[in-house]
Amino acid sequence: MATARTTDLPTVYQPQHVEERIYRFWEEGGFFTPDPSAKGRPAFSVVMPPPNVTGSLHLGHAWNNTLQDILVRRRRMQGFDTVWVPGTDHAGIATQTRVEKTLLAEEGLTRHQLGRAAFVERVWAWKNRYGDLITRQVRALGASCDWTRERFTMDEGLSRAVREVFVRLYEEGLIYRGNRIINWCPRCGTALSDIEVEHRDLPGRLVHVAYPLADGSGELVVATTRPETMFADVAVAVHPEDPRYRGLIGRMLKLPLTDREIPVIADEYVDREYGTGCVKITPAHDPNDFEVGMRHQLPAPRCIEADGRLNDTAGAYRGMDRETARRRVVEDLARQGLVRKVEEISHAVGHCSRCDTVVEPYLSEQWFVRMAPLAEAAIAAVRRGELQFVPERFERVFLHWLENVRDWCISRQLWWGHRIPAWYCDACGGITVSRTDVTACSHCGSSEVRQDEDVLDTWFSSALWPFSTLGWPDATPDMARYYPTSVLVTAYDILFFWVARMVFTGLRFTGRMPFHTVVVHGLIRDAEGRKMSKSLGNGVDPVEVIEKYGADALRFTLATGTSPGNDQRFYWEKVEGSRNFINKVWNASRFVLMNLGDGPLPPLRREALTIADKWILHRLALTVQAVDASLDRLDFGEAGRALYDFAWDDFCDWYIELSKLSLYGSDEAAKAQTRAVLVHVLDALLRLLHPFIPFVTEEIWRHLPVHDAPALAVAAWPQAEVADVDERIARQMQVIQEAIRSVRNVRSERNVPPGKPVALAVRVQDEETARLFAEARPYLMRFCQLHTLDIGTEVAVPAHAVTAVVTGAELFIPLADLVDLAEERQRLEKERDRLAAEVERAEKKLANPQFVARAPAHVVEAEREKAANYRSKLEAVEERLRALAEGV
Repeated sequence: MATARTTDLPTVYQPQHVEERIYRFWEEGGFFTPDPSAKGRPAFSVVMPPPNVTGSLHLGHAWNNTLQDILVRRRRMQGFDTVWVPGTDHAGIATQTRVEKTLLAEEGLTRHQLGRAAFVERVWAWKNRYGDLITRQVRALGASCDWTRERFTMDEGLSRAVREVFVRLYEEGLIYRGNRIINWCPRCGTALSDIEVEHRDLPGRLVHVAYPLADGSGELVVATTRPETMFADVAVAVHPEDPRYRGLIGRMLKLPLTDREIPVIADEYVDREYGTGCVKITPAHDPNDFEVGMRHQLPAPRCIEADGRLNDTAGAYRGMDRETARRRVVEDLARQGLVRKVEEISHAVGHCSRCDTVVEPYLSEQWFVRMAPLAEAAIAAVRRGELQFVPERFERVFLHWLENVRDWCISRQLWWGHRIPAWYCDACGGITVSRTDVTACSHCGSSEVRQDEDVLDTWFSSALWPFSTLGWPDATPDMARYYPTSVLVTAYDILFFWVARMVFTGLRFTGRMPFHTVVVHGLIRDAEGRKMSKSLGNGVDPVEVIEKYGADALRFTLATGTSPGNDQRFYWEKVEGSRNFINKVWNASRFVLMNLGDGPLPPLRREALTIADKWILHRLALTVQAVDASLDRLDFGEAGRALYDFAWDDFCDWYIELSKLSLYGSDEAAKAQTRAVLVHVLDALLRLLHPFIPFVTEEIWRHLPVHDAPALAVAAWPQAEVADVDERIARQMQVIQEAIRSVRNVRSERNVPPGKPVALAVRVQDEETARLFAEARPYLMRFCQLHTLDIGTEVAVPAHAVTAVVTGAELFIPLADLVDLAEERQRLEKERDRLAAEVERAEKKLANPQFVARAPAHVVEAEREKAANYRSKLEAVEERLRALAEGV
């Protein structure tokens, strides 16, 4: 992209005409692919959390990718050897469900009618046709990924890594096949991971059912929300220290609606305060009951099958679906006089995230990962400080989950995914687990072998993502250079499902953490604070936002709305505000470019600077420091807000206006210096803003007379010029700004016509302030629209003057018949009360010995300066009130 002439910047910024062209320029320029010559520089690597190939970006993706891109772009500009690996996830159940629905709708076929091989071919075709939609949207957002390294969880290389991990874990005894409770979707016909289960609060009934003692001497009352599972009850548990039931432990109960008897057992799992303190134990249909059953060596019969219907164990209720059976069971229990109470409650019910079917806790033979040894290693590493969480509070949450983790069910009854590399021998019953496909049993040599029909949980392959994407298990140059990766950005809702699994697999198979920092953000909610979902219809398509306002506006909204670890609400008004900010930067840039003149840009000579020049360079240096500090501690919101304040207030609203005095004056040397300062500040501002709003900054920057890089995307990150930090200049400029604001406010309040000049008398407290106002005379004359300006320590108060008090001076604006003395007295009394309150607040703070002792010295000193400033202003206002009372 050749550098354009400065006059080529359009009058209006239209992102729709810029963003696609700019992104193509970046990709074609190879700016996102690491330069082989950069190997001597420190590495910074990130792997993108892989979105599912099934759908499109949602705002959570946009937020997550924006934060990653801010980190990546800044490090690239800082000279790091930077790589950001993009990719997508095959999303087993989500993709299979999508293709099954399409197949049924378009051809009237089920996957079983099509057959496994043909169905899998259809899924690959579907993925190849639609799977790149998500990557196009990632590009539209401006993500600076290295697309030459794009990966897919079912790529050949990643699939080899999955097999290698499975086989090693199996050989080490950490993968086993067994019967345990899992989440089961009767509609999809597969086990589900916890993240594929959405819990919703629904109305329900807590039914109190009497279980008679077998000898007829009494009863125990059990409270349950699922009476239809009672046919699989094997015991009733009470707390061993509950005095109500201690004498009943070991006794037998009649199981209602059956001819069976079950024992009363004691287990500390029971909460004595909940319900009746008696819990029916149904090991095949509740994960906690399963653990109780294991401890007491109880059987685990099933009464509900995989299709969600009751089986022969339920007797007369067999064949009924769960809801029908629940209703009929309660009716029959009531007829037998066994229902003691029914409570209407609200409780969380798990639903399949794909088809919305109520999930069934289900005892099933599945493949599991033995989690305890893996979790112990991860816990130890985190406690050694090898992993940092931002915010830090998530470390406790993370460790708590690992300390209480259960074995992980990794098999799924699907056809799309990584097929489990286990073969069963029909001849001897042996199981062969292998890295390569098997044609003969490893135990007896028989050729009568068949591969397991199930596939692996999607999270199994994504757990390897930080190292499988870099070429593991091979010792690739990328593994050597970029692993461990530098940082992971993720939402808190997958902290356990994904982050924990990456941590323990990374430690197990590479010996190192997969990343040293985890940045945790929240969820996007709507304006009312509700979670965005299809069922509520309150989701917002980020592509729609981009088409309407541009990617930069969306990115800036999401970045500045970030508060570490917290959710944020989405408002269209916020996006409009970000669009307005971008337009502000665009218009300010046009002003700078239009006033550069035709000659070469002169060097910046700091000895020739005006007070306004020195002040904007001071503010720029502080802003660079603030942005660096915020991004170093991974506080994106604070960094964005610091840039917003500097760009909008300091640069656009103040400095550009002040620069017009030189630019439109006759002093060519002053004009040249102002141009140099404008370009210097705008160049630095664009570099600072680039990670946040890359498209508009790249488009503007290519017009600047700056040629240190072929693109802003690879230009150097600005350094804070410590020599420019000048607090004295800052205090002086603050006084000038106070004075200009005060006079403008008076003009506005008194409805003085904009074009009508007024007089201003300034009574200063000392000669230093007099010199400051004298130096600021051109600014005051122009921006206060004055026809005369008197400055001095003995300046008389003009007749019919409105008074304003600023640091070190009193301003008197004579407005003759526009001044109502009673109104002026009332205004000054309000100002007196406000200043008195500020003095009281500051003095109370300084009188607090804990504040003075614990706060940093510069903070205490700043508070003392504030208090003195407020006292000085209060004295001036009180003096003016006395003069008005005396008729002066």
